[in-house]
Amino acid sequence: MKDIIQRDSPILRQKARTVPVSEISSPKIQSIISEMAKAMAKQKDGIAIAAPQIGVSLRIFVISGSLLKQADKTYKGENTNLVFINPEILKLSKDRKEMEEGCLSVRWLYGKVKRSTRIMISAYDEKGRKIERGASGILAQIFQHETDHLDGILFTDKADHVWEMSEEEIKKLQEKN
Repeated sequence: MKDIIQRDSPILRQKARTVPVSEISSPKIQSIISEMAKAMAKQKDGIAIAAPQIGVSLRIFVISGSLLKQADKTYKGENTNLVFINPEILKLSKDRKEMEEGCLSVRWLYGKVKRSTRIMISAYDEKGRKIERGASGILAQIFQHETDHLDGILFTDKADHVWEMSEEEIKKLQEKN
């Protein structure tokens, strides 16, 4: 299983390559999606992951359906992972809100990032079907954060205020919620 690479890795600063649609169902791409899901699942706080975070420069991100359900009580989707390949942002709301963020590749730093409160993206799913999806709340934030990863941008590049928290401090916060 691949480890999640950290902020000093040059691959996190590269614009990821587009996945040819004809290759989406290939064993290679399916294996990458599986590796991403495994790496994300190893992290208790990992709600989403982009392919560059496991060292693969491809335009893919995966969101944990079960953790999304926990984080957003309004989310009515399945517990299964959501896969987005070659995502494109179609619309961003002008309404923006400062949101707290962290990242599996920028361990234990957190910050406040101003994000659009609503978004519309198009992408392909893991079966190669074209999808369009609108989102608000935490899902809109995740779409923007993960799309940034695919463009070589880390949340710390956009954050106004960044601070460090230990794993123990995070566990205490999670226990309160």
